[in-house]
Amino acid sequence: MRIVVTGGAGFIGSHLCARLLGDGHQVIAVDNLITGSRRNIAHLLEHPNFSYLQHDVIQPLDIEANAIFHLASPASPKGYMDHPIETALANSLGTHNLLEMAKRCDASFLLASTSEAYGDPQEHPQRESYWGHVNPVGPRACYDESKRFGEALTTTYIRSVGVDARVIRIFNTYGPHSDPADGRIVPNFITQAVDGKPITVYGDGSQTRSLCYVDDLVEGIIATMFKPGTKGEVVNLGNPEEHTVLEYAQIIRRLCGSSSEILFEALPQDDPTRRCPDISKAWALLGWRPCIGLEDGLNRTIQWFKTVTKETSG
Repeated sequence: MRIVVTGGAGFIGSHLCARLLGDGHQVIAVDNLITGSRRNIAHLLEHPNFSYLQHDVIQPLDIEANAIFHLASPASPKGYMDHPIETALANSLGTHNLLEMAKRCDASFLLASTSEAYGDPQEHPQRESYWGHVNPVGPRACYDESKRFGEALTTTYIRSVGVDARVIRIFNTYGPHSDPADGRIVPNFITQAVDGKPITVYGDGSQTRSLCYVDDLVEGIIATMFKPGTKGEVVNLGNPEEHTVLEYAQIIRRLCGSSSEILFEALPQDDPTRRCPDISKAWALLGWRPCIGLEDGLNRTIQWFKTVTKETSG
C-alpha cells in the first residue's frame, strides 16, 4: 500500500513509519518540523520505500494514497503552547485538507486524537462514550478543543460522504524519539535524573497518569486502521496501569541510579488530576492491549536518552 503519515518526523509518527515499512508498505512522511525532527527519520531516509516531504498540512496536499494516518500536530503542553495557532489550524484546517484528500483518493483515514479530549475528567477511567470536561477558552484549548473539532469533522465526513475513517484517542505515551525538551513527565524526569538535576513535580504529585510504551501504541494504531469493522469507530489507546506522578518520578530516579532531589512546583492551569483509559473497546474490537511493562519500557527509554545525550555532547 501507498501510505501517508502526517507528523511522520514526530515522536509517534516516526515509529509508525518504521513499522509500516517493516510491513512492506510504501511510506510518505509529511512534516513541517515545527516539533518533529529529521533525526527521528534519519535511519529511514535510505529505505527504498520511504520518502519525506516537508509540508504544512494547513495547505492542501496533492498525493495519491491508499491510507492516511493524520498525526500532524504539536502534542506536548510545551509544544502546543509555544505554537498555539499552528496547533489549532493543524487539527482543524489540516484535518479538513486531509479528509478531502481521503475522499478524492478513496483512501482509508485515521485521525490521531488525544485523551485531552476528555479534559479534566469527571469519569474514571475514561470510556469513549464520555463527552469530557474541557475548558473551551483555557490555555490548553488550542489543542484539546481543536482535536475535538477534528473528531467532529472526521465523523461528519464519515456520515455525509462515506469516507472510510476512524478516530483514536491517544493517552500518555513514552519511548525513544520523544523530545527531551517537550515538557512531558518521562522526558523531563529522565533528563533531570540523568543530569543529576532536581526532578520537577508539578502540584503535590498525587495526580495520576497511565503511560503506554510507543511500540505498544503503534500496534494499536495499525490495528485500528486495518482491522475490519473499524470505520466510524472511536477507540482509546493507552495503558490502564495507573500511577501517581510522584511514583513515576521515584521509579525513574531509581532506574537512572540518580540521587536527584524532587522539587514541587505549582500545578499548571487546567492540568488534569486523573487520566486513565478504559481500553475494553480496544480489546473487544481489535484484540489489542499493551504488553510492554513499565520498567522494561522505561529502561529502553532511559538508554535511548543516554545515547542521544552522548551523541549531542560528543
